[in-house]
Amino acid sequence: MREEIGYIPVGEAELYVEDVGDVHAPALLVLHGGPGGNAYVLRESLQDHLEGFRVVYFDQRGSGRSLELPQDPRLFTLDALVEDTLALAEALGIERFGLLAHGFGAVVALEVLRRYPEAEGALLLGPWVNFPWLAARLAEAAGLTPGEDPEENLKAALEKAEPKLLFDRLMFPSPRGRLEYEWLAEGSGILGPDTPALAFLHNGLWRLDYTPYLAPSRKALAVVVGELDGTSYPYAEEVAERLKAPIRVVPGAGHYPWIDAPEAFAEAFHAALAHVLVPQGW
Repeated sequence: MREEIGYIPVGEAELYVEDVGDVHAPALLVLHGGPGGNAYVLRESLQDHLEGFRVVYFDQRGSGRSLELPQDPRLFTLDALVEDTLALAEALGIERFGLLAHGFGAVVALEVLRRYPEAEGALLLGPWVNFPWLAARLAEAAGLTPGEDPEENLKAALEKAEPKLLFDRLMFPSPRGRLEYEWLAEGSGILGPDTPALAFLHNGLWRLDYTPYLAPSRKALAVVVGELDGTSYPYAEEVAERLKAPIRVVPGAGHYPWIDAPEAFAEAFHAALAHVLVPQGW
């Protein structure tokens, strides 16, 4: 199998990229979660489901294995991530592509679709699009009653518990799933910087509600979400309704449904992928 791994400059950033599969196959650009995550777990978990595609896994600017950037909020914006995605496709000579986005990557994917014709469609996994809603869920995970101000909700929650503990409570329906994810993630040996998360915090990420921008599109969209993913469900139903996109809810699964319910996830994932790509004649 063809595999090209390296660093590709895009404006102010230099991205770590794994370009996998036949260059003539339908292309998928993978947008990981975060901000500040990396594409390692998505490749390790999803690559067997993506045979027959050209898949571009990359770590977003300043994240994971990509080169570090200074903690300048100007460098970490939604616009910058969108522009990086398009610049990467151009650098790789990819004229048409679909998007596969997880968590925070969903808002980047939706903005790429909204602005640029090169993107044909997107499959959204456990999408995060309403950060005030997510901040309220974190407050609840800390045993608090959420207030009106999302940044105050976040601050109060983090005064009660470490962020990992709170996200774990929302993401993982069982200790087994959490341990399996940690075994995979820690095995990567990737310790990305906190810079992206801190810069996006400074830029007001937790006040971002992308819901008003969600509207039906000519481009194919599909949503897959775990039934027990407290970071995106049940809000993902609202996302799908506004986009007029099919949603497949994986029973008993959290934010990483391929871990919690692999068979049900595989069925949902392949159906969603077919919905996104088949109408494009791929």
